[in-house]
Amino acid sequence: MKGQAVEDATSSPVRLNTGDAASQTLPATSAGGGPPGSTSAPRPAGGPTPGTRCGGVLSDPEGSFSSPNHPGSYPPDLLCVWVIRVAPPSQVQIRVTSLTVEGPSPCLFDWLEVQEQMEQSAVVTRFCGNVAPPTVNTNSSSVWVTFRSDGSIAGNGFAAQYRAVRPAHKSCSREELMCDGGRCLLRASVCDGRPDCRDGADEADCSHKHKDCGGQRTGGYGSISSPNHPGPYPHQQLCAWHISVEEGHVVALSFQNFSLETQDVCEFDYVEVHDGGHAGAGRVLGRFCGTTFPPDVTSSGPHMTVVFVADEGVADSGFNATYRAVSVLGKTCVPGQFACSGGECLQQQWLCDGWSDCPDGADEQACGNSTYPPFSSSCEFIEVEMCVGLSYNLTSFPNIWLSIADQREAATLLRQYRVLMELACVEPLRRLVCGMFLPRCSPQGGVVQPCRSVCSSAERQCSQALDLYSFSWPFNCHLLPDSQDPMECSLP
Repeated sequence: MKGQAVEDATSSPVRLNTGDAASQTLPATSAGGGPPGSTSAPRPAGGPTPGTRCGGVLSDPEGSFSSPNHPGSYPPDLLCVWVIRVAPPSQVQIRVTSLTVEGPSPCLFDWLEVQEQMEQSAVVTRFCGNVAPPTVNTNSSSVWVTFRSDGSIAGNGFAAQYRAVRPAHKSCSREELMCDGGRCLLRASVCDGRPDCRDGADEADCSHKHKDCGGQRTGGYGSISSPNHPGPYPHQQLCAWHISVEEGHVVALSFQNFSLETQDVCEFDYVEVHDGGHAGAGRVLGRFCGTTFPPDVTSSGPHMTVVFVADEGVADSGFNATYRAVSVLGKTCVPGQFACSGGECLQQQWLCDGWSDCPDGADEQACGNSTYPPFSSSCEFIEVEMCVGLSYNLTSFPNIWLSIADQREAATLLRQYRVLMELACVEPLRRLVCGMFLPRCSPQGGVVQPCRSVCSSAERQCSQALDLYSFSWPFNCHLLPDSQDPMECSLP
């Protein structure tokens, strides 16, 4: 599944463009270890074309920055880094005002990433998709913001503002909730039945918000509507309907009436449809506002969540929608979508993109003329000197996780990590890096990533030594399979 906000800490020593005349070698965020479908592997050179603004050092008390060409489409193969520094004890606050970046979660292809530079560690939050994230109140006076794009689908990018705030003066926008002393949440995450705040503020005093709105819906058909429809809906509403149908069916949602507050960006009053049993469980199928009827929306499985948010401002007549269960055998996709053999509907741009989105891989078949070859390569012996002598000696290319074409390219990229091979923890680090760049080819065909335990062990042994180089741990271990089954992951 393709790439909403995820938190991780993937970084890798690569040459970054920071807006200066020359690039610098810095520990920068990149595709350091995602699951199948992640972006291109870090390359020593590259950057935006001349004339685009990509990265820089921002040291004023407040300012703004955006992706190159915004609000137009951003170029492919970008790696932009903005270093934001404010005078201590002030800390950096960032508000992303617009976001249209290839997604959805877990943001494997294009992403916007905020990395707080802490004394003992780095906190990284990653965003993608079409919904601007909540305000980010960091706990640091030095923050790196990275924007990465791969070579394929592009959106309009992002626009953001930053400012220096005192630790005691952290704030959120009027449509957000602040909890935990500075964390901001969107309305869709408040009173949704899932605690996001450590202090529980997002799930407290929710009874009035759920009165006559939201709840569980089951059965083959039904309807949902905003409170008081067709009259004006009340202010400050948050309703969440959790729709479930029988296995072997999907949910088809169709709007019959729709009139919400008109706005350029849907952030005050809106309806948001999620593909899954609760908000955040799957990709966002759409966020809708204004008076234009939304298109029909279909889930990929037997669960869908519909969220309605209203602020304290303008109110309109709201919406009414019907839903029905559709057998995957009889399901049809709307024009512009591709139908998998199991009935799932995919965006056309996901066809022949190098990653199987249909359960049976139908979207990656008959792709001989595609830019991305289908993943059907055979095993080959490992020839890269650094990775000879692992627990396995067969790998396979292309490496679709890091977009590495062959072993020669892998060897070139691995030279970036040579300085790390001088560390005392060289052996666990070598096993991890080689396991990612030259993954084990399984007897059944295909390749498997290193197990999460391989990454966690290397992190425990290497983090202290990396501090001597001012490097944070360059991989996100939580993106690797949490298993010891050799069919699911490897122990290099």
